[in-house]
Amino acid sequence: MSDKILELNMESLPSPARRKLLAGTGALGLAGFLGGGISFSALAKVQSAPNGSPLLGFKAVPASTADEITIAPGYRAEVLISWGEPLVDGAPAFDPQGNNSAADQEKQFGDNNDGMSFFALDDNRGVMAINNEYVNEQYLFPHGGSKATSLEDVKKSQAGHGVSIVEVARSEDNRWRVVRPSRYNRRITANTLMHFSGPAAGHAALQTAADPEGKTVLGTFGNCANGKTPWGTYLTCEENFDTYFGTKAADFKPTAQQKRYTLNASEPERNWSDFDDRFDVAKNPNEFNRHGWIVEIDPLDPASVPVKRTALGRFKHENAAVTVAKSGELVVYMGDDERGEYIYKYVSTGKVDHANPAANKALLDEGTLYVAVFEGDKSGTPLKGSGRWLALVHGQNGLTAENGFQSQADILINARAAADVVKATRMDRPEWIAVNPHDGRAYCTLTNNNKRGNEKMPVDAANPRPDNIYGQIIRWDEQGDATAQQFSWDIFVLCGNPIAHPQGVQRGTPNITADNTFNSPDGLGFDSAGRLWILTDGKYSNEGDYQGQGNNQMLVGDPNSGEIRRFMVGPKSCELTGITFTPDYRTLFVNVQHPGEEGDSHFPHNSPRPRSSVIMITREDGGIVGA
Repeated sequence: MSDKILELNMESLPSPARRKLLAGTGALGLAGFLGGGISFSALAKVQSAPNGSPLLGFKAVPASTADEITIAPGYRAEVLISWGEPLVDGAPAFDPQGNNSAADQEKQFGDNNDGMSFFALDDNRGVMAINNEYVNEQYLFPHGGSKATSLEDVKKSQAGHGVSIVEVARSEDNRWRVVRPSRYNRRITANTLMHFSGPAAGHAALQTAADPEGKTVLGTFGNCANGKTPWGTYLTCEENFDTYFGTKAADFKPTAQQKRYTLNASEPERNWSDFDDRFDVAKNPNEFNRHGWIVEIDPLDPASVPVKRTALGRFKHENAAVTVAKSGELVVYMGDDERGEYIYKYVSTGKVDHANPAANKALLDEGTLYVAVFEGDKSGTPLKGSGRWLALVHGQNGLTAENGFQSQADILINARAAADVVKATRMDRPEWIAVNPHDGRAYCTLTNNNKRGNEKMPVDAANPRPDNIYGQIIRWDEQGDATAQQFSWDIFVLCGNPIAHPQGVQRGTPNITADNTFNSPDGLGFDSAGRLWILTDGKYSNEGDYQGQGNNQMLVGDPNSGEIRRFMVGPKSCELTGITFTPDYRTLFVNVQHPGEEGDSHFPHNSPRPRSSVIMITREDGGIVGA
């Protein structure tokens, strides 16, 4: 790291913190000023022990650049299902030349699988709900182009998006297999009928010519991560919805609200609007407002209609970490995945009724949405501090008609603008959030932010580095119950690369070493023992700043000692994402998403077109994964 960057980072800290940094560590060290976060003295003892952390019961694997899965010794990784495989009755086989039609894709497993959850039917049967975030057009279309050239192309792309519901069963060899046919298997796509519920349902901004009441909507897309409710439903999260809308109207000018959600109408990432007027923002401007929500799906009721729950707010939802407060309320933590966006919390008005699951769905319609403010430590110690949750409620905290919010529905539809008004803390791309089942502490991946360090987004206590190319994981303790409005926080890991940067803050915190270096933490999940599973979606060049980091990977952290160990590495140019377990924790499912997006992979099985796949991981001795 250059002296210039170091100086900027130093000057961003309060003066007591700068003095502590310089006096306690030398100008470039980190370990000496992390008081109150991870116990790094304990970490040193654990890492010097012969077997390391008692939680991490596997041998770490090295970084890899191979076009295959590398897994810890004693484990096996097998493909459960891949993009294009037949799913519902009448579905044809996958055509490796890309000639399957849109009608075929509606019956086949979707593309680019991301977040997912497992719903047990009994000890040996279950249903999986699996997001299909987007498609890789160069592999989806037989012509190999990056843009749709016809309405058929658009329909095929839309059919590859959404959610796949898949029944699985355990065979005698302890492996899981997809059940075909199954009454549970179905596809939910960009054209599936859905309902709105909650305070914004029926609002004028959600009304269109096709839906004048503003209560019925077609489809979900850009589905990144997920959540699972205590009553057994699936929450799928709409993330980069703006990239699907465009127009060729020369006189089109985006509104302030559309700009706030980064609409680029002249050059959308996907040109659906060229052939489907629903996505033309000049012809149907309100359609844009009907996406960017969390959608509830009942995977065990094939006849159920998905519901977009507007009380949870509209933004680029990464995931929905669901927990139940000690006092009974449902709490949902959510990240808005874009540079400089916010972390949110939803608290239900009512309490979870475990005896009557059907009564709980209203909990997602009636509650309070909050946004987080992260403040530094009062004594000046870096990488820790306190925080507050600010209510996004009409009439409070400046959210009034004078500031452009006529109702609670206005606030929810324009949640980003509401968070701006209350001056929440702009974060380094908040992605997955996971709650430790043992102590209730919440962890959030802040993937990266190479735009941090300017007047609009200065460095701050929770986002301490300019040009943050490596990311970090932040965690917080609510001061009381999960419904509390105050919390304390610290950095669990400041990612970095001690291979490329032997000194300086770009090497990361002491729990980052040359053996476990990684960038851009993204997916996140806990198992029942309290192991923190970390999945990455970052740079895989293995050069320069990313020297020695190899392909994207899955690691496991011990929240108590801070030790992190690499468990798995994916094939070329993929992201590892979406993690779920069977109830006995003897099978872990993880997704290999977009392998070969750089044209360099034949995963899986030497496929002529690389295919996103669900991976099933088991121990060779049949034991608990990770133990």
